[in-house]
Amino acid sequence: MERPEQGLGEPGSHSRANGCSLMGHGALRNGYVRGLLEAETQIHHIAHNGGLYKRPFNEVFEETPMLVAVLTYVGYGVLTLFGYLRDFLRHWKIEKCHHASEREEQKDFVPLYQDFENFYTRNLYMRIRDSWNRPICSVPGAKVDMMERLSQDYNWTFVYTGRVIKDVINMGSYNYLGFAQNTGICKEAAAKVLTQYGAGVCSTRQEMGNLDKHEELEKLVARFLGVEAAMTYGMGFSTNSMNIPALVGKGCLILSDELNHASLVLGARLSGATIRIFKHNNMQSLEKLLKDAIVHGQPRTRRPWKKILILVEGIYSMEGSIVRLPEVIALKKKYKSYLYLDEAHSIGALGLTGRGVVEYFGLNPEDVDVMMGTFTKAFGAAGGYIGGKKELIDYLRTHSHSAVYATSLSPPVMEQILTSMKCIMGEDGTTFGKECVQQLAENTRYFRRRLKEMGFIIYGNEDSPVVPLMLYMPAKIGAFGREMLKRKIGVVVVGFPATPIIESRARFCVSAAHTKEMLDTVLKELDEIGDLLQLKYSRHRLVPLLDRPFDETTYEETED
Repeated sequence: MERPEQGLGEPGSHSRANGCSLMGHGALRNGYVRGLLEAETQIHHIAHNGGLYKRPFNEVFEETPMLVAVLTYVGYGVLTLFGYLRDFLRHWKIEKCHHASEREEQKDFVPLYQDFENFYTRNLYMRIRDSWNRPICSVPGAKVDMMERLSQDYNWTFVYTGRVIKDVINMGSYNYLGFAQNTGICKEAAAKVLTQYGAGVCSTRQEMGNLDKHEELEKLVARFLGVEAAMTYGMGFSTNSMNIPALVGKGCLILSDELNHASLVLGARLSGATIRIFKHNNMQSLEKLLKDAIVHGQPRTRRPWKKILILVEGIYSMEGSIVRLPEVIALKKKYKSYLYLDEAHSIGALGLTGRGVVEYFGLNPEDVDVMMGTFTKAFGAAGGYIGGKKELIDYLRTHSHSAVYATSLSPPVMEQILTSMKCIMGEDGTTFGKECVQQLAENTRYFRRRLKEMGFIIYGNEDSPVVPLMLYMPAKIGAFGREMLKRKIGVVVVGFPATPIIESRARFCVSAAHTKEMLDTVLKELDEIGDLLQLKYSRHRLVPLLDRPFDETTYEETED
């Protein structure tokens, strides 16, 4: 699959990092030299929809080398064959069985789960299970302390040694602006509120759980986003999964990007609406579905759809790509549909002042009908929010399950959000928040550029702090994670089914808290591991996205 470089903007324009010019010369705060980035800005852009984009839009999805793809499939094939052999040996009691199974007295019952459904977990995932769920015992900042664990039975069980691995460079947390720390004004403010209000609310907003802090936070969020009103929730996942069913239902149509987060997928399914999938960030695919929806209407009856809702994310957390928001908004207006934007990873991390993908593209917040985001990443807290028109928020206060039945945000968490958001906005009287936003942009550009120079295949937009580095082969998933931990670097490795079967990857999350020395240490070790595991696959074969053949394949869910 070829998903290469996209460049949409006015000819002759220069690349920017989160809206901040990089064309001048001089040192930046962490010791970068702007002149080093100048070579990367000499990119030929495609003059397509130039009026919609006020800045260059550059994304890279390099083609998977054919030999690598073949070897990856062979690797999974060998693992599957040995899995069937081991299951045969377990069946005849030749090999000890560790996995969960029905008790002997339940053999005549209808099985609680099909044994084959656990095949992947038993025989593939278990081999590299030590790469996940690693327990840390410190603040999830730029460096973390990690508990050491060993397995004597090939990752079925783990034993903790009691030893702590100190100062592991954290390249896996979503701590984009560095607010997840136990020092500074956020910690002091949260500690003070904890003393005054306690740790929990113990009630819902509609009962006895509506504090003055909730009202203050919602007004601040609305002002931060530039919308009429906002509502906050105690959990980011439920913000999507419980609010989408409140907005659409039977007789409505949801058009969802194929790479949307599981919370969006669950919310869409719970709504009872018909779901159709468009290709990732492919505006041709989206427009075709919109045209078909309006021309043909609902299945069988051919009545017009009650509502058409487009679901997209700001930054896609597995791809590192940024939504083509100007084009999505243009299509939304053209076909009179609604837009639901999930800014979980983009709010605080994109835009000149950290106001997300809407600011990144210089758009009007009023053009997005439902602005959703979370406080779990750039703000270093927990929970989520929805912003929009006052009528929308008033409706959700009485119709959203997450608002009516869920316990509201705890006071210390709210104070963490309030303090960090005011810091980003500059209302704390300092420029620290703005410097963090700029530092994240600089770190992101530097880290991505160096990885490309080394020959790794990395996905996504050049301004995205989510940096997927492609591993492909199943054996290299575990090997990469273990080698990085040996060098005291914590990373997240991801494989099937969270990604396509031939697109396993390591996902780095860059933070403003990372110093240049930390990033250089990580890059040095990556260079060695890339040679050791032969991960430098890049051939730099990039072609414009618009030259790709259009695939009209869609997926539909109905009540039939």
